[in-house]
Amino acid sequence: MTRKKVLVTGGAGFVGSHLCDRLLKEGNEVFCLDNFFTGQKQNIVHLLDNPFFELIRHDVTAPFFIEADEIYNLACPASPIHYQYNAIKTMKTSVMGAINMLGLAKRIKAKILQASTSEVYGDPLVHPQPESYWGHVNPIGERSCYDEGKRSAETLFVNYHKQNDVKIKIIRIFNTYGPRMHPNDGRVVSNFIVQALQNHDITIYGEGQQTRSFQYVDDLVEGMIRMMASSDQFTGPVNIGNPSEFTILELAEKVIALTGSKSKIINMPLPADDPMMRQPDISLAKKELKWSPEIELEEGLAKTIAYFKSII
Repeated sequence: MTRKKVLVTGGAGFVGSHLCDRLLKEGNEVFCLDNFFTGQKQNIVHLLDNPFFELIRHDVTAPFFIEADEIYNLACPASPIHYQYNAIKTMKTSVMGAINMLGLAKRIKAKILQASTSEVYGDPLVHPQPESYWGHVNPIGERSCYDEGKRSAETLFVNYHKQNDVKIKIIRIFNTYGPRMHPNDGRVVSNFIVQALQNHDITIYGEGQQTRSFQYVDDLVEGMIRMMASSDQFTGPVNIGNPSEFTILELAEKVIALTGSKSKIINMPLPADDPMMRQPDISLAKKELKWSPEIELEEGLAKTIAYFKSII
């Protein structure tokens, strides 16, 4: 069997570590690149003894050279708390990181996948969001360093493909949750679970009527693997997310029920530019990748709660 050499940037992060697991399980050699700004060593410590796994501490804003067959470009802080902490650095990671990794892919003739985001749709005026929708983004808002950084990265990917024949794949990831989420990342699922397990008040912004679609991390990884394996003619972008839509209030109530918590729900003012609704149209992923999510919210939440119990 010939092992593929696969580079995963942001490989020690929440999603990246699950992707590394899966790639190794499939018999590949995996290079995990991370600067540990939000990635955590404990996410990949169980892989360090594997002779086909290599951990490299490196920041994608600096050039990097390696021989690989495939590159998954996941490096970028993805939660508002982390990406707003240093907005310029976030933008540089998205843009310079894309340039460096695309340059590498061009030199070594590797296929490269960009982990883009549903944030490219901003606060959408079209619902659910198909890939053809251009988005409704505030270019100078609190979230713009991430939104516009990821939009710029998509532009770079498309142009490296057109000008230099780089084999590209673009996926747009919708809200994802699961074990190894950072407990302090400020995302709604981890926030609610941590608050519920400690019987603290659960904070909801506004009336909690804004909607989100939550996909379990294993479903996302499956979508990524299928996208990378798809024909070179299919470059994307393609939405990878779970179209089941829940209000934030419903999510809070589910978490309280599943944890048996004594937490009370309290309301706080809405943050700036917080999208009111998010739901992927996944008809393209179904057609081209034969992919659709399989893990229901209750099942995924139960696994995620069990993980947080083990670390809190």
